[in-house]
Amino acid sequence: MTFKVIVKQGEDGYFVANCPSLKSCWTQGKSREEALENIREAIALYLEPPPNESTLDGTEEIVELTL
Repeated sequence: MTFKVIVKQGEDGYFVANCPSLKSCWTQGKSREEALENIREAIALYLEPPPNESTLDGTEEIVELTL
């Protein structure tokens, strides 16, 4: 899956990264590279289902789709 990420250096010198297609998915880092590492982790956590949604009752199945 590919996401567009916006990286911008803030006034305080930190780099801020956000993924516009995922509402409220923001992070920062002391360097551009750190901000990109952090946004990768933030996206993975954003897309991870809550624990209660991954419990199956026997009539459901989990299907992975690649877009």
